[in-house]
This record gives sequence, structure tokens and C-alpha cells, in this order.
Amino acid sequence: MVARAAGHTGPMARDPLALAAATERPRPLLRAAGLAAVTVIGAWMGLLVVGSVHASVGPMDTRMALRPSLTGGTEINVSPLGALELRSHHAPLRLDVDVDRLDPIRSAALVDHPERLSGLQEEVAGDVVRGTRDLAVRSCAAVVFGATALGLAVYRRPRRALAAGGLALGLLAASGGAAYATWNPDSVLEPRYTGLLSSAPSVVGNARSIVSDFDVYQRELARLVTNVTQLYEATSTLPAYRPDPTTMRVLHVSDIHLNPAAWHIVQSLVRQYKIDVIIDTGDTMDHGTAAENGFLEPVSDLGAPYVWVRGNHDSATTQRHLSGRKGVHVVDGGRTVTVEGLRIAGIGDPQFTPDRSAAVAGDAAEHRAGRELAAAIRARKAEGAPVDIAVAHNPLAARETDGTVPLALTGHVHHRRTEVLPGGTRLMTEGSTGGSGLRAVDDAEPDTVQASVLYLDRGTRRLQAWDEIDLGGLGLAKAEVSRHLPAENRPGATPAPTAP
Repeated sequence: MVARAAGHTGPMARDPLALAAATERPRPLLRAAGLAAVTVIGAWMGLLVVGSVHASVGPMDTRMALRPSLTGGTEINVSPLGALELRSHHAPLRLDVDVDRLDPIRSAALVDHPERLSGLQEEVAGDVVRGTRDLAVRSCAAVVFGATALGLAVYRRPRRALAAGGLALGLLAASGGAAYATWNPDSVLEPRYTGLLSSAPSVVGNARSIVSDFDVYQRELARLVTNVTQLYEATSTLPAYRPDPTTMRVLHVSDIHLNPAAWHIVQSLVRQYKIDVIIDTGDTMDHGTAAENGFLEPVSDLGAPYVWVRGNHDSATTQRHLSGRKGVHVVDGGRTVTVEGLRIAGIGDPQFTPDRSAAVAGDAAEHRAGRELAAAIRARKAEGAPVDIAVAHNPLAARETDGTVPLALTGHVHHRRTEVLPGGTRLMTEGSTGGSGLRAVDDAEPDTVQASVLYLDRGTRRLQAWDEIDLGGLGLAKAEVSRHLPAENRPGATPAPTAP
């Protein structure tokens, strides 16, 4: 045993260079990993400490900074009003713009000379370009300084420290290249508002007016500049922009599940957005019992006509009770109602989940209901009265209407999504406006309260844009509004063919 061991190790012992090479082999990988870690951490620290610039943008004093991020984008913070988020680019860097204050002299000049607003857009664009250029130079210096300083502290060798600084500069350049390659100038058309700025859509009007009626937007901007101090104090009574005469506003809610707070939210949205029609795609109740009918008392006082379709938690008792209430339009069996000029057809959910005495019919029943609804819609079109919106509770049923209507609304799944089906129908599924009701306490975090405001052309009754509204669930206080435009409604886009 001893002789074998000696014979095995003998050549290695006789060759010290081979032994040293075997010992050193893993170290290059470790050194490279360590240098990468020092580079990234040092560059990040440099950006945090010295990687920001102060810039004047129009009448505002701002601070711009680059921050590491997994998703990229731009965030404009307007303290204490909230933030505006733009999906401007995809890169491991986020651009943060903090609005420190409105300069009183420059603001007063705009108020005293409103004609200067005509050149404000170009002025702001030039200020942003100059600020971004200064930020790029400052950020390069910051990452080189941070990585080099940390390299000196860790390695105590100037060559290693300079290597870390060079790598940091290369990393920043690559990130900047990725941001440039993925830059999306149209991101300003679909911002996400948080905090008090979630009321911004009602202040500046509908999506199309911002794009095509910029003079109106300029007047509203001037009013914001002069009243910015009052905006924070008027959190619940923000000035509402007058509705465009060619725009109809539809509030889509769903899956309230006996949450009484939902009625207050709906009333607030109706007032804030000047809603013309409310469409509820079902599951307003939880068990559909007669004892729950008292929960439905507020529907006649929401401030707008209320169109309702039965969900799988709503019973026939629920439907009969709602059918007799003032201002309520119940759609079922393919029936069409005309509300504020909109033709809306719907079918109630064929299943009633709380009734455990009846077997659950499954997806096949939903598809049959959808085909029944589609047949009724085609019959209406043959009569010369095409339907504008199809409503059903379950998305499976609504999918059967593809190609028969421009727009179909559903709920049921408690999370929001939208897609254009192969036949051209846009299917919009709403989340839970009741935050999943009492089920909200089942999860680690409360479910978000969700609703959407749909902007339709009053003449063509086609969708122009929509706002997705997210509110904090049980015990949370937050508000987010995301604006979205259909691809065919973007500036310069060619209208895509839609369902008849």
C-alpha cells in the first residue's frame, strides 16, 4: 500500500512546476468572479454616491440619476403628488427624475405670458437632452471612480483597480447601448401613474386629445402650473377635465363578491371620470341568497346606468331582484339592451357554483352559452342593429363571440388581461373590483382592487383607449393608473381590421 502511494505521487513530487500549476488552476476563475463582483458593486456605489445631476427642465428643478434595474424604464417622481412610470427602454439601468420644485420665477413667467407655452415642448425636450448628456458624462465618471476605489480597497494593486474601473465603464456603455437599441418614444402615450397622480387622466383628458389636441393639453398644463400647490390639498376633488363630446366613457367592473367598499370606489370613479355606462360582468354576490339582496341597494345610486350579467356566484334570485331596480339593465340569453347609444348583448353564466346539489357542467356548458350569445349577436346584425359589446362572466363563453363584435368583456378569473382574438374581437377580462371579497384574507397579501375605464368613440362606438385602475387591497393605501392605446389608435398607425 505504501509502495503504491509513493509510486503515484512520485512524479508530481519530482515536478514542482506541475504541482504549482495544479494548485493554481482554479484561481483564474475565482479571480475573474471576484473582479466582476468588485466592478458591479463599485459601479453601483459610485452611481449612488455621485452619479446624479441637477437640471432645469422647463419651469422645474430636477435631479436625474441612473439606477441599476432588472426592467429598465423611466420613473418621474413628483413629490408629494406621486410618480409617473414610463416603459421607455429595456436595459439594466433605470432613469430616475426627481422633480424637486417649481421655480417660482420661471412658473410666474409662464402664467404672465401664456404664449410662451407654444414653445414649452421644444424647451423641455432640449432641457431633457442636455440633462441626459450631463448625466451620461457624470455616470461614466461615477462608475469608474466607484469601481476603481473599491478595487484599490480590496486588491491594493493599481493595475487590478484600473481593470475594475475599465470593466465598469464597459458595462455602463453596454447598458447604454441596450437602452438606446430598445428606446421607445411612444412610451409617453401609455404612462402609469401612482399616488395622487393617479387622478391625472381626469385632469388632462382622454388619450386622443393629448395626441391630436395639444392646444387643449397646453391650457390644462397651464392650469396645473398655476394650481400645483392646491392639487395636493384637493385629493378627492381634483379638477376634472371636461369630457370630449366624441368620447363615451364606460366603467368595467367585475367580481365584487359582497365587498361593500366596492360601491364607494365605483361611485368615486363615476364622478371622477364622468362615466356614461357601468358594465358589471358578474359575481357581484357570494352565495346568491335572498338575504344578500340588501347588498345591491346602492346600484341605483351609482350615478350612471348599470348593465349587469350573471356570474357563477349569482343566483336566479339575485337576477330577479336586480331586474326590478331602477337604472339597472340585466342581460341574459343573448338579449340586447341599448344604453347611452351602446348596444350591449350578454348571457348569464350557465353554472351556479354555490348550489352543491347540482353537478358542475364544466367548460362545455360555458362554450354552449357562448355559442348561444354569438348566434343572438349575428341575428341582431342581420336585422341591421349590430351589437357593440358582448358581455359574459366566463372568458370561455366570451371567446365564442370572436368575429361577431368589436369588443367582449368578461371577469371570473380575478386578474386582468386583454387580447385580440383571431377574428378581430378584443377580449378584455377584468380583475376583482371587490378585491376577491372575503377571500382577500386567505392569501399572504390582499388582492388588488381592479377596474377599467374604457374610452369609446361616440360615433363609431369603437375603443380608443383604456385606463387600468389598481387600488390597494384590504388594509393597503395605494393607487395606480395605467393608460393603454390599441395599436390601431396610435399616432400614425394604420387602422387594423376589426370585427364587424
